[in-house]
Amino acid sequence: MSETKFTGFNLKPFIIEAVKDLGFYEPTEIQERIIPSALKGESVIGQSQTGTGKTHSYLLPSMHKIDPNRKEVQVIITAPTRELASQIYHEVLKIAGHAAAGQEITARLFIGGTDKQKSIEKLKSQPQIVVGTPFRIHDLVKEQALFVHTAETLIVDEADLMLDMGFLEDVDRIASRLPKQLQMLVFSATIPEKLKPFLKKYMENPKYIHIAPKQATAANIEHYLLPSRHRNKLNLVHHALLHFNPYLAIVFANTKKMADEIADGLMAKGMKVGRIHGDLAPRERKKMMKQILDLEYQYIVATDLAARGIDIQGISHVINYELPTDLDFYIHRVGRTARAGTSGIALTIYGDSDEDALIRLEKMGIEFKNADFQQDEWVELEDRNRRKKRQRQADEIDLKAKSLFQKPKKVKPGYKKKLQHETEEFKKRQKRLQRKK
Repeated sequence: MSETKFTGFNLKPFIIEAVKDLGFYEPTEIQERIIPSALKGESVIGQSQTGTGKTHSYLLPSMHKIDPNRKEVQVIITAPTRELASQIYHEVLKIAGHAAAGQEITARLFIGGTDKQKSIEKLKSQPQIVVGTPFRIHDLVKEQALFVHTAETLIVDEADLMLDMGFLEDVDRIASRLPKQLQMLVFSATIPEKLKPFLKKYMENPKYIHIAPKQATAANIEHYLLPSRHRNKLNLVHHALLHFNPYLAIVFANTKKMADEIADGLMAKGMKVGRIHGDLAPRERKKMMKQILDLEYQYIVATDLAARGIDIQGISHVINYELPTDLDFYIHRVGRTARAGTSGIALTIYGDSDEDALIRLEKMGIEFKNADFQQDEWVELEDRNRRKKRQRQADEIDLKAKSLFQKPKKVKPGYKKKLQHETEEFKKRQKRLQRKK
């Protein structure tokens, strides 16, 4: 690729080379709006859904501002999960790899589940970019091995997930050790009330950039509903996975216990299943992620940790074993598929108690198709609300007919029969019109 529209940001030549190597031609909307503010040193709150190019909206300007001659910490990037921190770190290395000889940029990754003593030994020389989970970064600061007081930029990625997972306290402890003239870049899919005190504490008049989703989910995702109808849900999931034969499918559950039950149940049926949730030991989690990225599994069972904190390439199908309690997570879950212009299928198994949640999702712009297995065939069904809609329309026509044909004060013989006939004729005409529509 010879040209890129990123040249308009006046980034250092090595960053432009890295951008070309990454195959980026035109900035995404969030990059267009964040990069100029970040280059000016402004603090920014960026709100956007997953898959908008957010990571490079903060990496490119932050790495542009690194002074390679200062051998001290200049940028700190915090992420709520080890997997996400590792992904960000590898993106940093891709960009740093283009720096000219003598102008090298050093970066280190600090996450739980790794040897702390080895991390301390490596800190005999301080890195210019620190990437990691808040607890491990703060732990190394407490050990007086990592010196963060020289940092000018703090980046908090997935802040609302950070809050949910209880890590915001550690971010607070890190931020309290940084200079008063600190640039803070905070990224979050949502801005919950409980996050606002933290933002006010460290950000004075930040620029707020909200990238409203063009639509709730990618246009090339087909959303299907499969009624459970008191059937065994594990059998339905097994049936669906066999029918779809996905390139890579992820089955979502709300709890670690449920995720284990689904994974164990599918394995008992002869399927090779990977699993991702917070109860896995660090070594197991690292091994599992490597196996998934090496495409050793066709099926993965996960909790919502994977919906926000992990980017797994090539997911063709998402199955919701149960709807999330926070419906925003439906958007994050299905956002794992149909990435980078590909198509995907999102299937939700639902029961009668899910009706309110489904109506709320439909109001958010999700258009569901209804389907079921009939004699092992995958069959599309009529709208699940069709009967209700039909009854509602009939009731409306009835009320309208009654209001039109009121009984007059003086009536002639045979009036009652005539009124009844006119009302019935009116109803028939209305029903014909409805059918035509």
